[in-house]
Amino acid sequence: MSCFETSTFLKNPQVFKTEVFIEAVKKFNWEYEIKSNNEVIVTKIPNTNLHGEYAIKIKNGIVTYNSYYLKNGKDLIKELQREFFALNVEYAKKTILTEFESVGFSLKKDYDFEPNEEVKEKFFMVGYSKLENEDEKRTEIEFSILKDGTIISDSNYIPYDVHELADKAMEGIEKSFGNTRREGMEIKRKEIPVRYKNKAYCSASNKIIAKN
Repeated sequence: MSCFETSTFLKNPQVFKTEVFIEAVKKFNWEYEIKSNNEVIVTKIPNTNLHGEYAIKIKNGIVTYNSYYLKNGKDLIKELQREFFALNVEYAKKTILTEFESVGFSLKKDYDFEPNEEVKEKFFMVGYSKLENEDEKRTEIEFSILKDGTIISDSNYIPYDVHELADKAMEGIEKSFGNTRREGMEIKRKEIPVRYKNKAYCSASNKIIAKN
């Protein structure tokens, strides 16, 4: 990520995360079987005769259903998606915390925020620079999570070493969400204040430029 940037991580509605899929299935009390890290099948749905076949399957993030025995499969998938989106909010927060805490950031709650219809979570990840010459060592990156699990981040000035760590964490979130952010679309640059113009790595690109 860059200094003075707003970034959006869109949740691909066609891609389910296996862990979240399992949690959604549990909410419906459906029976399931884990075939591998990337494949889980629903083996039993109440009041449905599957003749020993699977009902719904997730493999490599893609969900399919047994159209031969499951005549209401499309409706069941929609129900699953509604539950999935709610769980996505929890998953999105967990993903942010996992990725940023793994590189040394810590959580700061936003006690003034009240959840609403569109925005369900808002908080900050805080990092500290270890550079001796850095006069602004503390960094706060704001995160908002929308009702479908979409993540929006907002940053201002970030010291060079914290910048590198934040880049790594953001790449981890991007991988988990299955969508690549695009410059000018999901990634939008804010105007850099005059006082930061001389810090070369605070540039309007998505790459860190080392200061001479």
